[in-house]
Amino acid sequence: MRHISHSESYKQRGGTMAGALVLLLPFLFPSLFTPFSHALPSVLSEWNAPKPRHSRLLKSALQRQTSDEQQAELWMPLAHQGWRPCARSGSTSTLPEKSQGYIQVFLDGGLNQQRMGICDAVALAKILNATLIIPHLEVNPVWQDSSTFMDIFDVDHFINVLKDDIRIAKELPEEYFWSTREYYATAIRATRVKTAPVHASANWYLENVLPVLQSYGIAAIAPFSHRLAFDNMPEDIQRLRCKVNFQALDFVPHIRALGDALVNRLRYPHSTSEVDSASYLKNVGGGSKDKQGTGKFVVLHLRFDKDMAAHSACDFGGGKAEKLALAKYRQVIWQGRVLNSQFTDEELRSQGRCPLTPEEIGLLLAALGFDNSTRLYLASHKVYGGAARISTLRSIFPFMEDKKSLASTEERAQIKGKASLLAAVDYYVSMHSDIFISASPGNMHNAVVGHRTYENLKTIRPNMALLGQLFLNKSLTWLEFQEAVVKGHKSRQGLLRLRKPEQSIYTYPAPDCMCSA
Repeated sequence: MRHISHSESYKQRGGTMAGALVLLLPFLFPSLFTPFSHALPSVLSEWNAPKPRHSRLLKSALQRQTSDEQQAELWMPLAHQGWRPCARSGSTSTLPEKSQGYIQVFLDGGLNQQRMGICDAVALAKILNATLIIPHLEVNPVWQDSSTFMDIFDVDHFINVLKDDIRIAKELPEEYFWSTREYYATAIRATRVKTAPVHASANWYLENVLPVLQSYGIAAIAPFSHRLAFDNMPEDIQRLRCKVNFQALDFVPHIRALGDALVNRLRYPHSTSEVDSASYLKNVGGGSKDKQGTGKFVVLHLRFDKDMAAHSACDFGGGKAEKLALAKYRQVIWQGRVLNSQFTDEELRSQGRCPLTPEEIGLLLAALGFDNSTRLYLASHKVYGGAARISTLRSIFPFMEDKKSLASTEERAQIKGKASLLAAVDYYVSMHSDIFISASPGNMHNAVVGHRTYENLKTIRPNMALLGQLFLNKSLTWLEFQEAVVKGHKSRQGLLRLRKPEQSIYTYPAPDCMCSA
């Protein structure tokens, strides 16, 4: 054995201490390592992969059995609920001979927030008798996606469907070439409207924007997201909003083609033969038994990103490292000003204010009766904690798929790294699924739930307060948990709900956009 000299031993100890000091420097002197300190929580949170928090329930879920009767009821399509879409009928309105001018809107947020803004922009153009310039989609500071309206939506279809309702221009007329985002960013401009209140009335726009149009021929409104009221609007305006949302906003052909391919592969995993790489079709197994769920699939919108996890201020079982990571993130993004921070984890969970983890949404689906041959499509951009976080969910539902597992690299090339296009594919697949469930509220949840309500498609809405209380009770048996879950979700599987005052027409399209049959 080689003898280690005193000097070598000293060097080794010195190297170890130096290495430890390097790791500690960002904590001791955070201001010197700002970029690293922003990224460090992500690294820390991955050092301790979260362990299952509901081991007793998980063990039973993995051994569960479901009857054919349960399966038949679970997969049964919704019965007719006495309402049908009204916005489908062809418009009999005629456009006024002359437009009052051009309307521009600048829309922030993610795809589904922008989608609702587009619908509002069309409604506003109708209210003002203005020509709508195809809306400008801002670059989201989180996702950094610069996709334009025409990158996402079929613009010719959009214009054609609405041709009898409003005038639409793809580009600014030459005389207004100067009316750009950059122009409005450099100084106060008379043609920019930046004071529109949240949920402004039609009268507000007639009093404040119409004069700008009449004076200058153009008005640019920014910000515009959530700037048009849902209440006290004429019936034709409400139905026009739904016509835009449910008829005019078709995705571009390559999004629809990829979406159709994913839906086909989820429904018919064994029906493929060898094909060339351009039309790659993956054989992924599962669902082979002759059961009620064969050929069907569920879309799970798993909104469990770092933003949501941090903002909720809940404990997700990742230990001290994760708590430190999320606390640091809250400090960086919101300067620590998060309302939920004043409550304990138990208080937040009992009130239903914690997003469901992948493990918890898996236990919910298992308790509702979905068996381990269920084909589950995961619609999500990025799950906080990565593969380790969703490993428990995958153990409950081994035939879980996503865009990456179902489509080849070549097929995904046009959407790679583009959050809005990725979300568009997920939206398309969600609308073609047998059942849709979202792990927590948000714009994607609201948009898809509203659209599926309009089409009378089954959607499961988790009872967050009930589930929070059930998961806090560590003494529950699987049968007790299952009974409580089934009972608590009887009326939350697609039952149509009428819109209440101030609620969004895009989430609750009845009664404004649906007629009693």
